[in-house]
Amino acid sequence: MDIRLGNGFDVHAFDTGDHVMICGVEIPFDKRLSGHSDADVGMHAITDAIYGALADGDIGQHFPPSDPQWKGADSRIFLEHAARTARDRGFSIANVDCTLICEVPKIGPHSDAMRKAIAAILNIDLGRVSIKATTSERLGFTGRKEGIAALATAALIAT
Repeated sequence: MDIRLGNGFDVHAFDTGDHVMICGVEIPFDKRLSGHSDADVGMHAITDAIYGALADGDIGQHFPPSDPQWKGADSRIFLEHAARTARDRGFSIANVDCTLICEVPKIGPHSDAMRKAIAAILNIDLGRVSIKATTSERLGFTGRKEGIAALATAALIAT
C-alpha cells in the first residue's frame, strides 16, 4: 500500500481591511490578510501539504507570486489544482488536518463552515477534514496580533 504524508506551513500578516478569508470562509474582522493572492493562510498550508505528499514542490512553484495573473486570486484555484494533481497521479486524499495559529479572530465559531468548504473543494467526506485553532500564548508575531500562521498535514493513499 502506498501511503504518502505531507505537511504545509504558511504565514500572512494583517493589513487594513474588513475581513479575513480563512479556509474558504470570509470572517468579518477589522483587518485582512496581506498576500499576493487572497492570502487564505489555511488553504495555502493544506495545498502545500498535498504537494508535499506528492513530492511536487510547493504552491509558489506551481503559482509563482511573481506572475501577475495570481494577484488577488481565489486560493480555491490552488487547492483544486493540488487535489486534481493527486487524483491524476493515482492518489485519493485520505484526510487533511489544519491548525490555525492566531490570537484573533476567533476561529471556533467558523470551524464547521471551514471544514465544509475544504471538504467540498477536495471532494472528500467531512469526517476526513479537521480544522482547529490554537494561540501562541501571546508570544511572537501571532501573539502580538500581527498575523496568522497555519500548519497542515495531508495523507494520500494510492488508489
